[in-house]
Amino acid sequence: MESRLILVTGATGYVGSRLIPRLLALGYTVRVLVRDPARLEGRPWLEQVQVVSGDATHRETLLPALQGVSVAYYLIHGRQGGKVHAERDMVAARNFASAAEQAGIERIIYLGELVDPTAGLSPYLRSRHETGYLLRQGRVPVTEFRAGMIIGSGSALFEMIRYLSEREPVLICPRWFFSKAQPIAIRNVLDYLVAALEQPESVGKLLEIGGPTRLTYADMLMEYARIRGLRRILIPTPIYAPRLSAYWVHLVTPVTYHAVLPLIEGLHADSLVNDNLARLLFPHIKLLDFETAVRYALKKIEAGDIESSWSDALVTSAGDTQPYRFAIQEGMFIEKRQRVVELPVEAVFRSFTGVGGERGWLYMDWAWGLRGWLDKLVGGVGLRRGRRHPDEIWVGEALDFWRVEQLVAPKPPHGKGIMRLRAEMKLPGKAWLEFQAEPLGEGKTRLTTTAYFDPHGLFGFLYWYAMWPFHKFIFDGLTDKIAERAKGLL
Repeated sequence: MESRLILVTGATGYVGSRLIPRLLALGYTVRVLVRDPARLEGRPWLEQVQVVSGDATHRETLLPALQGVSVAYYLIHGRQGGKVHAERDMVAARNFASAAEQAGIERIIYLGELVDPTAGLSPYLRSRHETGYLLRQGRVPVTEFRAGMIIGSGSALFEMIRYLSEREPVLICPRWFFSKAQPIAIRNVLDYLVAALEQPESVGKLLEIGGPTRLTYADMLMEYARIRGLRRILIPTPIYAPRLSAYWVHLVTPVTYHAVLPLIEGLHADSLVNDNLARLLFPHIKLLDFETAVRYALKKIEAGDIESSWSDALVTSAGDTQPYRFAIQEGMFIEKRQRVVELPVEAVFRSFTGVGGERGWLYMDWAWGLRGWLDKLVGGVGLRRGRRHPDEIWVGEALDFWRVEQLVAPKPPHGKGIMRLRAEMKLPGKAWLEFQAEPLGEGKTRLTTTAYFDPHGLFGFLYWYAMWPFHKFIFDGLTDKIAERAKGLL
């Protein structure tokens, strides 16, 4: 196979980060466009791709990324802080179509949404359709896939189904529970995206893709419960209430309000495949039914093999861009704890990079849980996002109500190990929690836990002083428990 250069945008998102290894395995040369290259640190495929920094809302940054490219995948979602900025979506799409035309690339492949365009669309879904329309207005041919709800380990829809089925024996069901849909397995979405590269008849086509099973969201919940051996009762109601429903799901599952609202709004009407062209052009793709897709996802979760998660995208109460950079500045509160332990630096590093998720926060875990619930109640991300893997972690990944902002593994003989977390809970200011493991020689390591807080206004100062008495117990205990856990890793 000729190694064509393929550009992938949205490389840190749920689909993009899974598409890249597929393309590499088939022998394509892959370039990725990201706003912040640091967010790719730790990805197993990072050394095999070309990385270009750019932002689709700034056209001048797109041209270097598109030079020499054969086909570009447009997987960009323009959400910020949970609010749809439709104009920002439109600017990005226009810029990309224009830059792609100037660079002379062969084709754009866009992944959109499978919804009824004649129904009353939410601003988010409308912008997804308009994005495809604007991309097609350029001279570069576009293949647009419109996908149904995606089922896979770590997908927002699957996490909704899983947690609601596992935790709610009786469910009050709004009207959107009974709209029909064709959920599609993530591996089938990737099958289509990759196969399009070698199917010339797909050029310039709009292709609807979905799984072989037509069922309602209520059916999905009951089918999941059956697979898991759970008995569940559904009580229908005539109300639609998408925002109230999204807030309820936000409270009882790890999926945040801003991530779940577009899914619920998409269920306002049926989401079904009405055009069979994709099946005609790609007859070799074997579509997985809903039960099989769920079983595959559960196996991935049980094996701890989750390649990407809905929470990888920066769509939180803090926004979908890098909202601020860490910098020690005047007026910032800094609390530091240090312990010298007779342990190798690697064990200490592994210990603090393994906190959170199912393992918990090692000390006063109930207090972390309470803080997460309080955050959920005011619309924050809460603690339930967990972590993708119990031990592995990379920059840009969500870790409970934190985001990994920096991760530096210790390099012998004197390298430090560092993990810095940026708070994404709702706060009157900006906060970070940093762990360092510094080798001191003779088998000793200095473990440092530092909390930083940059207050916003008077309320920020009051918040810090209100929390300060609790920090002594929590952060002292956490530091001691990290050292204790490190001993068990030897």
